[in-house]
Amino acid sequence: METVVSGIRSTGKLHLGNYYGAIKNFVQMQNDYNCYFFIADFHSLTTHPTPSDLHGNIKQVLVDYLAAGIDPEKATIYVQSDVPEITELYLYLNMNAYLGELERSTSFKDKVRTQPDNVNAGLLTYPTLMAADIIIHKATKVPVGKDQEQHLEMTRTFANRFNRMYQTDYFPEPYAFNFSEKLVKIPGLDGKGKMGKSEGESNAVYLSDDPELIRRKVMRAVTDSGPTQENAPKPDAIQNLFDLMKAVSTTDTYQHFETQYNTCKIRYGDLKKQLAEDIILVTTPIRERIKAIIDDESYLRQVTRYGAAKARESASSTIRDIRKIIGFRNF
Repeated sequence: METVVSGIRSTGKLHLGNYYGAIKNFVQMQNDYNCYFFIADFHSLTTHPTPSDLHGNIKQVLVDYLAAGIDPEKATIYVQSDVPEITELYLYLNMNAYLGELERSTSFKDKVRTQPDNVNAGLLTYPTLMAADIIIHKATKVPVGKDQEQHLEMTRTFANRFNRMYQTDYFPEPYAFNFSEKLVKIPGLDGKGKMGKSEGESNAVYLSDDPELIRRKVMRAVTDSGPTQENAPKPDAIQNLFDLMKAVSTTDTYQHFETQYNTCKIRYGDLKKQLAEDIILVTTPIRERIKAIIDDESYLRQVTRYGAAKARESASSTIRDIRKIIGFRNF
């Protein structure tokens, strides 16, 4: 059975972008693959080195994972920092990663521009930590969003370089995996780009948001004055709304508003109202499950301990092999 690995940073509540870009696939994969899904608390420190409530953020992601349908009996769910073997492999990969290739990472260059006062070594070596997360379990499939494709390409580079340097075929090549033909990118409500926490609270619809908050956020989404010519290209902000509707609404609903737009009859207020109700329909079962388990500390403790034990069993095996391949021996 092929192994799948993926994770989400522990920076708090998960949103629709996380759900459609990753978690929905996770739920499908857990029935057919050997799955490892982790909460990336180490990764979160690259952009938030002094979090006000790291444990609370980890707990929220864990609860959202479980509420969205990930089953700890089918998949291994664990916290990244509970598996120290990951950091050991991260160290080995850093020894064989080159400064130039790390500096050329698109995400690194973006972070240098957006957070110039926090350009830390962890940010630079983010790709090697991501690679360690994946190849520690010798994964071959990685469900990632489009923004992570370059990092996954670098993971293949690091895995293949290790194999060449030590004349082995130990690490397989991991590839992006998605049930649809294209990797999913869920747009935000600000009209600029993808949905995400760093773009502000109003840009994202969280899985735990109540219906009234969802309606307020969607109704404030950026629009324009409407098309003046039939079948005109959509501006980015409008395309974002249609892309979001394609994810959460029925095909008939989407086609109705597409026709309205193409014939210059679109009423953005109607589109937003429908979009909000469709988002509420999708998130209500998840939100109710969040409320049911968020205060069950015993259950959450059981899930994380069980997951850590399973993840460490796999990771320890890899590290034992890697030490032998590199040449570490006990006296």
